Amino acid sequence: MWYIVANIYNFTFSVFFFVLAGFMFLIASRGFKSNNRYGGRSTGICGMIFVILGYANLFLPRENGKFFGLLPYPFNGFMIWWIGIIMIISFIFGLIMRKNIKKIKHLKIIGVPLSEINVKLTPLQKYVVMIKNESPYKEQIPFRMELIRKTFHLSGILILIAYYGFFFLPPLTSLINDAIIIFINQTEGLYNVLWGDIILQYPFSFSDHKAVINLTFFALIAALFFSIISELIRVLLGSEYSLFNVITKSVLRNNEFNAIGPQIYLLAGVILSYLFYIMGLAPGDVIMAAILIACLSDALAAIIGRRYGQHKVKCINGDIKSIEGFIAGMGSAFLIGLIPLGPFYALVGAIILFLIDYFPISIADNVLNPIMITVGIMIIGIITGFPIGLGFFL
Repeated sequence: MWYIVANIYNFTFSVFFFVLAGFMFLIASRGFKSNNRYGGRSTGICGMIFVILGYANLFLPRENGKFFGLLPYPFNGFMIWWIGIIMIISFIFGLIMRKNIKKIKHLKIIGVPLSEINVKLTPLQKYVVMIKNESPYKEQIPFRMELIRKTFHLSGILILIAYYGFFFLPPLTSLINDAIIIFINQTEGLYNVLWGDIILQYPFSFSDHKAVINLTFFALIAALFFSIISELIRVLLGSEYSLFNVITKSVLRNNEFNAIGPQIYLLAGVILSYLFYIMGLAPGDVIMAAILIACLSDALAAIIGRRYGQHKVKCINGDIKSIEGFIAGMGSAFLIGLIPLGPFYALVGAIILFLIDYFPISIADNVLNPIMITVGIMIIGIITGFPIGLGFFL
C-alpha cells in the first residue's frame, strides 16, 4: 500500500514540475512578444530546467533502484503538502487583496497621490494605491532596493550551514533529521496512519549523511516552490496579488515585466547543479563551491560595483559595469573556492564568473553561474587531470 502512496506522491511531484514548465514557456512567449528578450530567454531556460527535473523525478534511480525520484518517501509527500499549503495561503491572500482593490475602486482614489488622500487606508490599501498610481517596473532601481534584492543571495550562507554546519555545530540538516526522528517516535501512531511504519518508511537514521544530502535538496526545492508560486501570481495577475511582492514592497526592473524574477533564476540554476551531485556527476565540494560563488560573489560584485564603482567598463551587450565590481566578484569567488577546490579550480571558478558577467548572452547570470561553474570545473578537471582540493598543492 505505502509503495503505491509513494508513487502517487512522486507522480504528483513531477506533474507540478511539468505544470511549472508550461507556465514558464507561456510567460517566456509573453516576454518575447513584449520585446523582453532577456526575460523571455531566461524564463524559457527555467522551463527547460523544470522539464529536466520532472523527468528526473520519474526516472532517476535512488538507493540501488529501491525507489525513484528527486526525494525519498515520505519527503516527496512532505513536499506535496508544502506546495498545497503555499497555494492555499496564496489563494486566501488573493481574496483579501481582491476585496481591498474593490474598496479602493469604490472610493475612486486611484490616481490620487497618497499624501492627498484623506480617507484612512490600511497598509494593504496603501500598497494597492501605490501600485495602481505608479508602475513597479523601473529601468534603474534605488540602491537600497538593490541591497534588499541581493540579500536573497545570502541564502547561500544558509546552504553552507545546512550542508557543512558552522564551526562546532553539525550540519543543520543533520540536526533537523534527528529532531524529525525524535518527533516521529513520540507520535508514532499518527505517523503510521499518515505515512506508514517508521521502521519501513523513514529513510534515514540518526546523524545520517544521506539525510544531509537529501534534506539540503528538499530545502532548495521547497524554497523554489515558495518563491515561484508568488512570482506566477505577479506575472499573470499583477504585483498587487503577489504575497512576496507585498511583503518586500519590491521595486522591479523592466526586464522582469512578463518574466519571472531573479530569485527563481538563481534557485533553478542551483537546483539543477545540485542534481548533478545527486546523480553522481560532480562531487559535493564542487557543487557547494559553485552555489556559494553564484550566490555570494555575484551579489558582492553588484553591490560593490553599484556603491563604489568609479572606473566604468562597457560590456559586450552595452551594459555599464565597473572594474571595482569585477574585482570584488572575482576576488570573493577565488576565496570561496580556495578551501573546497584548491587554488587552481578556485581560479577557474572565478574566471567563469567573470566571463559570464562580462560576455552576457541575454540570459540571466543567476541561472547560468551555478551551472556553468560546475560544468566548467568538471570539464577542466577531465582535461587536466588535476585533483580537486588543497591536497594536490600541499
